[in-house]
Amino acid sequence: MEGPYTADAPLQVVCYFKYTPEGVKRMSGAPVELDKHLGGIIASLRERGEFVGDDVETILIIPPEGRIKAKALLLIGLGDEATLTLEKMERVGKVALREASRLGVKKVAFAPIIRDQGNSAFSTGDVARSVIRGVLLANDTERRLQKENLGKTFTLEEWSEEAGPAYFDETVGAAEKAVKEAQTAISSRPTGNYITGKK
Repeated sequence: MEGPYTADAPLQVVCYFKYTPEGVKRMSGAPVELDKHLGGIIASLRERGEFVGDDVETILIIPPEGRIKAKALLLIGLGDEATLTLEKMERVGKVALREASRLGVKKVAFAPIIRDQGNSAFSTGDVARSVIRGVLLANDTERRLQKENLGKTFTLEEWSEEAGPAYFDETVGAAEKAVKEAQTAISSRPTGNYITGKK
């Protein structure tokens, strides 16, 4: 039960729908408080059209020291609200994991903040399950690439799926389901090398 401005992690990930003035008016809770802590950086980027939140658009921010506990903040766009799907949230999980791998961070905190943007199209649990499934599938690929010396050394030690008190139990149950689903999907993946013809 933690927010994106209190999590002590090398990388904090937060999601935003595509910017609209109406969407900003509906926003409450964690995203509002996060941007207050940051001195309005996120609002400035969005209002200027420099990070509008297009489908899986990303931007990495290094917060001024003392503003939030995280050392780096990754914003991931969700596109138009009407296009939100659980498949997209799984893709978001993959994008977040691959960015963590690129940065070489071992601990990630993730806040979808979808409800705080006024959207309740999917349950908090379903969103968490989709994101975590994406993270685990992408992490498996990263590990397989490393075994063939096709990727840099990276080990994810901790993934924190942030949730408010009302959604904590639901998120825990969703994480357990995501692990089982990812294990099933991973077990059915081909076991051969990525490089064709390699033995």
